[in-house]
Amino acid sequence: MPRPTIEDVAARAGVSRALVSLVMRDSPKVSALRRAAVLKAAEELGYSPHLMARSLASRTSHVVGVMVSDLHNPFWAEVVDGLDSGARAAGFELVINTGGRSPARERQALDGLLSFRPAGLALLGTVLPAKAIAAASAHTPVVLVSRSSRTSTVDTVNDDGKAGSMMAVDHLVSLGHQEIAHIDGGGGSQAAPRRAGYLAAMRRHGLRPRVVRGEYTEAAGAAAVPVLLAGRRPTALLAANDLNAVGVISGLVEAGLSVPEDVSVVGYDNTWLAALRHVSLTTVDQPRVEMGRLAAQALVRRVRGERSGPARHLLTPRLVVRSSTRTTGR
Repeated sequence: MPRPTIEDVAARAGVSRALVSLVMRDSPKVSALRRAAVLKAAEELGYSPHLMARSLASRTSHVVGVMVSDLHNPFWAEVVDGLDSGARAAGFELVINTGGRSPARERQALDGLLSFRPAGLALLGTVLPAKAIAAASAHTPVVLVSRSSRTSTVDTVNDDGKAGSMMAVDHLVSLGHQEIAHIDGGGGSQAAPRRAGYLAAMRRHGLRPRVVRGEYTEAAGAAAVPVLLAGRRPTALLAANDLNAVGVISGLVEAGLSVPEDVSVVGYDNTWLAALRHVSLTTVDQPRVEMGRLAAQALVRRVRGERSGPARHLLTPRLVVRSSTRTTGR
């Protein structure tokens, strides 16, 4: 059956289309009796207002556009949980798409979200050029999660990636490890501060760093293992993120090595993957839901004109120790 329209609701309730529109916008100008009649008709017909149509009619959008860099990474699902909770509490709905970690695809995804005329945009882990982000912020409020910005019209929510990587290296050193390698996130968001933290901690401990370029994917983690084993075998690895760490563990097992008996592995994010019993990954925890909630809060305050200056949230990570790390046997 065709989707019921606002005209169908008006006919069923015996009122005008304009009055139905007022009810759907929760206007105080409608009497309790007529409001009840309209809502009863809408329920009987299974009608729900079209978000875009409602925004165009009222010239006030209730849509927040969300672009997720990688739908395969469970980290973003938890960030979206917090974002959705914060947005709904303020009366907004999410429209979500993805750019697949490709600048070209992300540009198309950004244009698609802007076509909804959203109240604001949340860009999660984007690899878009800074110029494209700044241009979007001229049309609607923008918040970045896991990405920095110097643009005053763009808000940011990050964890302290440098501090997180330093925590991981300090933990491994405390277990006696000296040959500690890092598989980084390549050109991905926040890969640079995590790499910087690793390098700084290794220098502080007087150790020789070894960085292998990677990506925030399981495949990249597995592909890095043969590269690492081609030289002097490290006793410990700091992976770009939890997905990358899972790939590393698979690659080490295929090479005949055990985790943590032969090589200790640390991830980053503390997603649900890390807590699985057969993975039990030591990892750096980012407060994922809180990051999403703060992103929603930043957008809502911009939309309501409560703030004009940039919000710069930098959250402190913490290390969660599980069974993928142990004292070195060398």
